[in-house]
Amino acid sequence: MTIRTRKFFGTLALLVLVAVWSLLGMTIAQTPWLANSGLLQAIFYVVAGLGWVLPAMPIVSWMSRPDRAA
Repeated sequence: MTIRTRKFFGTLALLVLVAVWSLLGMTIAQTPWLANSGLLQAIFYVVAGLGWVLPAMPIVSWMSRPDRAA
């Protein structure tokens, strides 16, 4: 697979990841136990805001691998 193809599929995967992550984050943020606590909200939004980076790192790493020599 060429780097160009990997970047295309990786971009699609990142878009899906961000969309699913944000929808899950919005769903969890509306739960009563979280909505009633300011401290828990602050912790949740920091974790949810930065948490998507961990699953995205392997995708970006895979996208940026050089092509195999022919």
